Amino acid sequence: MLLWLTEILSPYFSALTMFQYLTLRAIMGVLTALLISLLIGPVMIRKLSQYQIGQAIRDDGPQTHLSKAGTPTMGGALILVAIAISTLLWADLSNRYVWVVLVVTLLFGAIGWVDDYRKVVERNPRGLPGRWKYFWQSVFGAAAAIVLYTTATLPQETSLYLPFLKDVSLTLGPVMFILLTYFVIVGSSNAVNLTDGLDGLAIMPTVMVAGALAIFAYVSGHAQFANYLLIPHLPGAGELIIFCCALIGAGLGFLWFNTYPAQVFMGDVGALALGAALGVVAVIVRQEIVLFIMGGVFVMETVSVILQVASYRLTGRRIFRMAPLHHHFELKGWPEPRVIVRFWVITVVLVLIGLASLKIR
Repeated sequence: MLLWLTEILSPYFSALTMFQYLTLRAIMGVLTALLISLLIGPVMIRKLSQYQIGQAIRDDGPQTHLSKAGTPTMGGALILVAIAISTLLWADLSNRYVWVVLVVTLLFGAIGWVDDYRKVVERNPRGLPGRWKYFWQSVFGAAAAIVLYTTATLPQETSLYLPFLKDVSLTLGPVMFILLTYFVIVGSSNAVNLTDGLDGLAIMPTVMVAGALAIFAYVSGHAQFANYLLIPHLPGAGELIIFCCALIGAGLGFLWFNTYPAQVFMGDVGALALGAALGVVAVIVRQEIVLFIMGGVFVMETVSVILQVASYRLTGRRIFRMAPLHHHFELKGWPEPRVIVRFWVITVVLVLIGLASLKIR
């Protein structure tokens, strides 16, 4: 929106041309989303507390979590508001990628909002039944995949690229592309949701992965950088740096209130949306495998749940003391801040490995 305005006014005020630079708009996107989060956060927390929209705590979990009962939840709505406003202000709204990412994020946020609302407002412990949650995730994920495939104009937009290998790619037909995109978006959404169990545990890795994806988006959209780094050049993908930076700013603003001990929880409204956002950005910049690497913490949490359920159903025994994995370490005696920070450290390492794929080929 502001880009359009500066283009109109720049002939009269030459200084406004600086706002047409992608990097400056990315910085403004971070700062705008951060400011919105910090300003709206206290008001939202007070309103959530006033309406008694508090988190219910499972009795079979770590006993240290019982004190968190009643902490305001659904705070992920704060993140989505900040991301949406910042993106609409600073992004090029004629860019199709921006709209795909933003709409997918908000739609998955809507699924989470319904689930949270039923749990904390209607006092329905089941929330949105799992089959309906997965149904709507599937609908939105598949729809995004179809849109991305049908609007693609270049072969590299629908090819699978293997990291750390030079000029190695797999041409995907419509079925394989749609299936891969669907699984990346839906899988990423659920993985972040499973990770969101401790104060700040999910939001900081999300911010770090979004920062790395912002770099991938920028260099993919720049012809010279893409050719030099031997990655696919995707015209228009650079504009996604605005969305990623808005996510970073909104996430850091939310972390201000979500850091241990948390004043507010993200809820499904935030976790499902942010996971889907990472997935769809990774698909657009053709870095699905790199997302799997950088989001290793999310992957570990998801795999721990799968293994736990499979082991218990097949043998009647549990592999972990409790799943997802972060609860296992808590029950082993690790203090919550230790689990959180160590998972953050792991994410830093994995994100650096993912970024190394830009040069190591």
